[in-house]
Amino acid sequence: MSSRRPYGDQQLELFRARAGDIAARDAQDLMSWPFFSLAKVRRVTPIDFRMGEVSIRVQATAEHGMATIWDADVLIWAASQIVDARDRGLRTSRLMAATPYEILTFVGRSDSGLSYDRLKAALDRLQSTTVVTSIRQPSERRRHRFSWINEWKERLDATGRPLGIELILPDWFFAGVMDAALVLTIDPAYFRLTGGIERWLYRLVRKHGGKQEYGWQFDFRYLHQKSGSTAKPYDFACDLRALVARQSLPGYVLGIERMPDNGMELLTFRPVPQTARG
Repeated sequence: MSSRRPYGDQQLELFRARAGDIAARDAQDLMSWPFFSLAKVRRVTPIDFRMGEVSIRVQATAEHGMATIWDADVLIWAASQIVDARDRGLRTSRLMAATPYEILTFVGRSDSGLSYDRLKAALDRLQSTTVVTSIRQPSERRRHRFSWINEWKERLDATGRPLGIELILPDWFFAGVMDAALVLTIDPAYFRLTGGIERWLYRLVRKHGGKQEYGWQFDFRYLHQKSGSTAKPYDFACDLRALVARQSLPGYVLGIERMPDNGMELLTFRPVPQTARG
């Protein structure tokens, strides 16, 4: 049975997340642009990004630091739930409820006390990180400001055992997920990727490479700019070369080419042929 919660001048209907096997979906805007810290160490340095008509500024608090690309797993879980419900003709809402177990198992983490503490820390970072962006705004002069989670709370039993979590997603994120053209299915193996640049690159490759037979390519400098990483260009390039050597991105083959005129390095990627996937 659904219930309603007051939020501002609205009454949000509670959307109860569904347990079970649900395809992992990601929001294309989050896959394309630098919204998250790629490091596990606390980051408070803002992301200030401009490219063409796109502008993004991400700010963090000293208390919690910036939301990381691992924290974004919560948003992938939320997007997956919303799309699944929408496709089944069910009503969705920005106000979501789930158990920690359901979120943790979906993103491939253990149901331990440590994992739950890390989940709560992730929710705090998502709530305290603020974003200002021009993406999906009708006017060049208009900007949308939001946090990845407007607010969240946990419910406990008499012994302090967690019963569930409720969270409210921002309009900007919810609207993007509700638009079928702005969501992509991702490989569940994504959650097993351990490196920040590795995870970021998979999402970018999945967004731009798609299933094109001949793949895509980007030069290293462009990738460094688009990542929002605080790593030096030299170190970032070393990380890219290491990823090419490991070939760890699920569903894609990476390569490196050099421009003959200036020696600029290009990262190439193409989908693994279906016959090779087994």
